[in-house]
Amino acid sequence: MRKLLNTLFINHSDVYLSLDGDNIVLLKEQEKLGRLPLHNLESIVTFGYTGASPALMGYCAERNISLVFFTMNGRFLARVIGESRGNVVLRKKQYRVSDDEGMSATVARNFIIGKIYNNKWIVERITRDYPLRIDVTKFKEVSKYLSSIIKDVRECNDLERLRGLEGQAAISYNKLFNQMILQQKEDFYFHSRSRRPPLDNVNAMLSFAYTLLANDMASALEGVGLDAYVGFLHRDRPGRASLALDVMEELRGVYADRFVLSLINKKVVNKDDFLKKENGAVIMTEEGRRKFLTAWQNKKQEKITHPFLGEKISWGLVPHAQALLLARYLRNDLDEYPPFLWK
Repeated sequence: MRKLLNTLFINHSDVYLSLDGDNIVLLKEQEKLGRLPLHNLESIVTFGYTGASPALMGYCAERNISLVFFTMNGRFLARVIGESRGNVVLRKKQYRVSDDEGMSATVARNFIIGKIYNNKWIVERITRDYPLRIDVTKFKEVSKYLSSIIKDVRECNDLERLRGLEGQAAISYNKLFNQMILQQKEDFYFHSRSRRPPLDNVNAMLSFAYTLLANDMASALEGVGLDAYVGFLHRDRPGRASLALDVMEELRGVYADRFVLSLINKKVVNKDDFLKKENGAVIMTEEGRRKFLTAWQNKKQEKITHPFLGEKISWGLVPHAQALLLARYLRNDLDEYPPFLWK
């Protein structure tokens, strides 16, 4: 159980939620694990299948406290919100901002700042930890270049130019990615990003990680009442969770890329976990996916201090924290959306 931004997060899968007066009570096999007043909560987020009492759901609905249910893997199940006045106001603001390219650029540039900043510090961390195994000069040059692009992004109010700056930063960062692979280099290498289909083992893993992260991000956005399909940087396209892709930009490198690199460098995966199809596409075997998903769930349990909130939370709650911050910004509770800045 953790309270964050007036939201109560319950990470235990076998906890039943009930109501006692004006308090939420957490029960496990009839044993009381915790009790918390409801009067200062805006939402309750629970991961698991045990459920909540009708009395608690009715209490929350009447007082506009959203009660959100996820699976233990983070897949969005349902949201009990009662009268939808708060949700409607938030989504109408989201749609207005999305329809205005200037307002969209104001939000989108912070997603891009977060992405480039985090990639810069991935480069810096590798430079610090493995100076004898990489080309330090190239890494320092790219780090300096990424810093200069961040300055340009801060002053940019045009979506098309933002995409161009993000593309330039990505090209520079990707040029170093192969050097970040320190083990199993004969079987794991990165020359360029290939998506549909992935053409090598590393791209197959990156695509899988990005898919998982996008799903986690979409669920987190739905959990706070935002429309995951209406974005600011990524424009509307049928079937695409554009806002999820927007917000996950700042987490791609620091969350997904570093995770993939750790699986390779720690030899959690090997060449036998991949298959090459006749069309050149590379896919993971069933055993490879099992290893990947197990490690992904373990990663979500690791703790990190959130750079804006200053609180220690699990990596798995980072998408939820960012979704909450974005909702607060759109409600005018924050002057600016604070991206996740890792260091």
